[in-house]
Amino acid sequence: MEQQTSVRTNLQLGIYKVIDPFVKVLIKLGLTPNAVTSIGFVLNVGVAVIFIIGAEEGNRGDLTYVGWAGGLILFAGLFDMLDGQVARLGNMKSTFGALYDSVLDRYSELIMFLGICYYLVGHHYFLSSIFAFIALIGSMMVSYVRARAEGLGIECKGGLMQRPERVITIGLCAVICGLSSLVIGGDYKVYVPGIRFHIFETMSIFTIPIAIVAILTNITAFKRLMDAKKSLLEEQNN
Repeated sequence: MEQQTSVRTNLQLGIYKVIDPFVKVLIKLGLTPNAVTSIGFVLNVGVAVIFIIGAEEGNRGDLTYVGWAGGLILFAGLFDMLDGQVARLGNMKSTFGALYDSVLDRYSELIMFLGICYYLVGHHYFLSSIFAFIALIGSMMVSYVRARAEGLGIECKGGLMQRPERVITIGLCAVICGLSSLVIGGDYKVYVPGIRFHIFETMSIFTIPIAIVAILTNITAFKRLMDAKKSLLEEQNN
């Protein structure tokens, strides 16, 4: 756990070094942390809009909508990091700002998954839409367990599938899926002799990672719950 946290922290510090010049530009432009948070939220609404338009106007083999939505997911995710840095470097930290950031992060994720589920149902990926909904449940529970534990005075931040990992996994795989469809086609399928249905298709580049996120988010939530239980028992025994 400590090694995982150390690697994650080092990655964050490296990213901060890259984005800090851009953060300073935002501060000079007069943007507040809450404004940056709001921009990220609006971008996530745009993600849902792209998925919904893709479901309504696109066809099952046209995965360019998935690719564009993935790119916007990654761009919106950047603002999740920018708001915190704007608050730190601009000396604009506030208790309400932290609350506002957490609330809009949850709304952003809910809206993103709304778009994903709408797209998958619209193009008859019913099993994948169920996994997307399970991923949504897991994502919310990861955040809820942490918030509830911290309300009891217990620090609870561990796990394999926290928000940055979810954003990068879903966004990057969506981009790769969209680009792959331009190379191999959106209807590409892999069959195995003796099996009537295909075992892989272009869309799987996006849907398989969603299934992985669904599993790992719920494992993360459960692990946080067990970690919180352990800490509470240690407090009672001391």
